[in-house]
Amino acid sequence: MEIFAALGPPDLWLFAYAIALCAGVVKGVVGFAMPLILLSGLSTFVAPDLALACLIVPTLLTNAWQALRQGSAAAVASVVRFRVFLIAGGVMLMLSAQLVPMLPPSVLLLIIAVPLVSYAGTTLAGYPLRLPTHPGRRVEMGLGGAAGFIGGLSGVWGPITVAMLTSMETEKREQVRVQGVLYGLGALALAAAHIASGVLNAQTLPLSIALVPPALLGIWTGFQIQDRIDQKLFKRLTLWILLIAGLNLLRRAIFTL
Repeated sequence: MEIFAALGPPDLWLFAYAIALCAGVVKGVVGFAMPLILLSGLSTFVAPDLALACLIVPTLLTNAWQALRQGSAAAVASVVRFRVFLIAGGVMLMLSAQLVPMLPPSVLLLIIAVPLVSYAGTTLAGYPLRLPTHPGRRVEMGLGGAAGFIGGLSGVWGPITVAMLTSMETEKREQVRVQGVLYGLGALALAAAHIASGVLNAQTLPLSIALVPPALLGIWTGFQIQDRIDQKLFKRLTLWILLIAGLNLLRRAIFTL
């Protein structure tokens, strides 16, 4: 039981479960933001590296469910289509994960928050980033590398991925499936990278597993909502969630400087 004391007294565990449930619902609706919400919420009362460890297993399992929701053939097609993004992201994720024990918490939070708020804010203000349906290998490799670098440091690689898919005007169901595939493979790489970095270990793994039930309940609820909303509302919800989560991370970064 000493392991579970790392998150604090029972009321903080209830708060952690509520955060995981909320993160699952949001992920089910828009296809991303589980690690973003978990990191943002949990880091309000634990160190960012512990919050990072806690999000790994729930993120892995919910992404597997999301990726396979339309069947394995559709998931494989998504892997083939975005293979350049995946390879570049995986390589950078493994490299940047080793920097986590060396960086102060405020730097980790700022690395995620600044580009996140910038993208969501400018898009909602009417200045969207637009990419062609097939942006080319160099662009895809650059975006994948940037997403992987941030993902290895924080466990959050969604913002750049979502920015790419949204800018390509990807259809709602395909966007959610592609995110599940990309994030699922990224979560596998993240787990491996942080076993190597020491962030995920015998003490932190049980904490991560403990947050799986509320996360799964949340994503199931979110799937029911996602099936009932249209493309335009889906896109605006995606952007607002990015902006709110980014502002919260920015607030945390400023107060931990």
